[in-house]
Amino acid sequence: MTIEILPATGGRFDDAETALDSGDGPACQCQWWLMTSAQFRDESRAELAERLRTETQGDRAPGLIAYVDGEPAGWVRVGPRTAQPRLARTRDVKTATAEPLDDPEVWAVSCFVVRKQHRGTGLTRSLLDAAVSFARDAGARVVEGYPLDPTVTARSANQLFRGTVAVFTDAGFDVVDRPKPDRALVALTLRE
Repeated sequence: MTIEILPATGGRFDDAETALDSGDGPACQCQWWLMTSAQFRDESRAELAERLRTETQGDRAPGLIAYVDGEPAGWVRVGPRTAQPRLARTRDVKTATAEPLDDPEVWAVSCFVVRKQHRGTGLTRSLLDAAVSFARDAGARVVEGYPLDPTVTARSANQLFRGTVAVFTDAGFDVVDRPKPDRALVALTLRE
């Protein structure tokens, strides 16, 4: 199995769509963290897809696409936390983070999608490692994640779009806080 992870740029929009074709990915288009609940509810799937297309054509890729043997197999959203405004309005983030909410050097890994046929292969960890490298190369000081802990509360694979605590801690992230027993805010300092 050959894995390659590349930025979701304009020329890879169709691959991003294929990678998101699992769980809630097709319906969400990885726009949840960018909008208010009312905005999200009022947008059609086509409108959400157009938002993602516009993002991929911007100056910074909104995420990364994992390819397994040349085929799109997974997705991770990674970028400045300030570019994902719902995070700053989310109680679990606001009350748990040690970082200023308006700091553009704090990046967030907020969403994973791994296509069903590639689950259980370690692809989420590969996506996380690539996301950290992407953030580091872009000048991030800290990378945060907001994973769930399925050892506390059982979750379906679809509900684990935030990732799991174990994947993050195995990658060197520290648990900053547990706003709820089955939720964590984790962080990795890349530079002081």
